[in-house]
Amino acid sequence: MRLYLASTSPARLALLRAAGIEPVLINPDVDEARVVAEAEAAVGSALEPRILVELLARAKAEAAVSASLQKPLTGLLLGGDSVFVLDGVIYGKPHTAEAARERWERQRGRTGTLYSGHWLIEVADGVPGRAIGAAAVAEVTFADDLDDAELDAYIATGEPLFVAGAFTIDSLGAPFITSIIGDPSTVVGLSLPTLRRLVRALGHEWPTLWNRPGAL
Repeated sequence: MRLYLASTSPARLALLRAAGIEPVLINPDVDEARVVAEAEAAVGSALEPRILVELLARAKAEAAVSASLQKPLTGLLLGGDSVFVLDGVIYGKPHTAEAARERWERQRGRTGTLYSGHWLIEVADGVPGRAIGAAAVAEVTFADDLDDAELDAYIATGEPLFVAGAFTIDSLGAPFITSIIGDPSTVVGLSLPTLRRLVRALGHEWPTLWNRPGAL
């Protein structure tokens, strides 16, 4: 069973590869701000984090199906999205060093919540069929002894600028995380246990996705 990944995230790709899956990558062309704005206008309020990440995961997956009509897909197509929540405020990627610094000033020594959304579509010859989605949640606690010099050095690497919450647990940011409650892969941006559950809900067995050398 071929898995298609509607994401450009190196972390999601590395996570799947470590789990024995070599996905086919598709870059989803989605205006996330527009998708969220339209959804919030429809309901008349801001979206809850669980709903937000599942909405964007679905938008990415559906956009990837549409983008691949010239080369029809057959298999399972996954879209994903993540946000970090602290004090009720939803944070995505900071994009700038200044924003990353501001966020770390708030979150070091504290605990926040990472939400990762998943949307899985069954596709046959380019035609989308059954689809299912879910959000996974994990609590992340940051070191309280992270000093300014370490923080400046971390931000200078550029890593925190392009990840939800301005941190990672699978790379340079890992030493600054003291505990995680929940599935750690959720924090990376794709919950493997959640994905397995969705795959099985569509009637497929997880081992059928293994296609990397050494996985069989």
